[in-house]
Amino acid sequence: MARFLTRASGAVGLKGPVAVLIASNRELRALNLRFRGRNQATDVLSFPAASTPSRAQCGAGTANAPQGDIAVSAEIAAANARRLGHSLADELKVLLLHGLLHLAGYDHETDGGEMERRETYLRNELGLLPTLIQRTRPQRSGKAPAKRRGAKRPSPTPARPQPSGVPKAAGASEDRPIVRRPR
Repeated sequence: MARFLTRASGAVGLKGPVAVLIASNRELRALNLRFRGRNQATDVLSFPAASTPSRAQCGAGTANAPQGDIAVSAEIAAANARRLGHSLADELKVLLLHGLLHLAGYDHETDGGEMERRETYLRNELGLLPTLIQRTRPQRSGKAPAKRRGAKRPSPTPARPQPSGVPKAAGASEDRPIVRRPR
């Protein structure tokens, strides 16, 4: 998983370390309440490092400057994997890519589809399943979207920095991401 995180971070345009916490629904619910005011568990949360002038000037960040943290619910990831018929490892990769895009400044709630286009492109580049945004959108048929390998790839869009005053949830070393599992 650490190898995927390093590869995906580079593809997103992040140049420094990212810390990952794989935790329980209880822990994600507490983080979601504390930082977003939402009293419910969620699949993935991103905590961008504080915005600095060098971050804004260099796109997604500078080498060795921490880029932020991602927290993933192991329980929701496992349930999604079962429901969608793929492995837990594949589900974690989809969630990590989504979180990395948030760290790079994308926000699917406000960007008019820009994050979805970038996530679709990167999903194809990294050989992943349908994007988190695509599969959470209401489907007319009520079915989950089919896996699409080799689909036409949209052109990539540049990463945009997103200011954030959200404190970091965990630390990372300069040479590799931290991947922690629930106790």
